[in-house]
Amino acid sequence: MLAEAALSARPQHSNGDDLVPTAIRPKTFAHIVYRTYRFQQMLDWYVTVFNGTVQHQSPVIAFVTYDEEHHRVALLNLGIIKGESDARTPRGQPGMDHVAYGYRSLTELLDKYAELKAKGVLPYWSVHHGITVSLYYADPDGNQMEFQADCFATNDDANAFMKGPHFETNPIGVEFDPEVLIGRLRAGEAETDLLPRREHLPVSPVRGSLMG
Repeated sequence: MLAEAALSARPQHSNGDDLVPTAIRPKTFAHIVYRTYRFQQMLDWYVTVFNGTVQHQSPVIAFVTYDEEHHRVALLNLGIIKGESDARTPRGQPGMDHVAYGYRSLTELLDKYAELKAKGVLPYWSVHHGITVSLYYADPDGNQMEFQADCFATNDDANAFMKGPHFETNPIGVEFDPEVLIGRLRAGEAETDLLPRREHLPVSPVRGSLMG
C-alpha cells in the first residue's frame, strides 16, 4: 500500500491478536448528479424541496447542498452539453449521471485504485475537481460512480473554494494520471502538497458512457 500511516485511518477488525485492515470501503455516500434539459426548473425544484442552497451555478452545471457537505446534488445542463438535437438519442437522455462515494484520504483513494487495477477494473475518468480528487468507474450495465477524496480539511474551506475565482473559471476539473500521483506519494510527497488544484486549465470534457 502507499503509506503505512493510512492504515490507522482505515476500518480494522480483529484477527486473533492482530489488527489487520479490511478491504477498502467508502466512508460516505456523498452526492448524486443528474442530466437535464430543464436545468433552471430542476434547480428550483431541488432548492425548494430540500430547502437547499446553491453553492455554484453556471450555464452548464449547478451544485446544491442542504447540510454541511459542499454539495449533495449537481445538475448538468444537457441543452448546452449535448444540444437539443441529441435529446432523443441515448447519450442525450435526462436522468441520473452518477453517484459519488467518499474516501478518507487521497492515499486511501489511490490504494483503492491500485486494488481495483489489480482486479482489471480501471476508471474511465480521472479528474481533479478542485474540491475533490475523483476517479470515475462504470459497472457492467454502464451505471457510473465517482470515488472521491476531499481536498479541504473543512467544509467551510471547500465552500469558499466553490465560491471563488478558480471554481468559477473551471467547475468541471482538470484531468490527471493516477499513476503519477501514486509515484509522487511513494516518493515521499505529502498529501497536503498534492491535494490542492494548482492548475485550473484546461477544462476537462465531461466524460462517461452516456456523455460521449
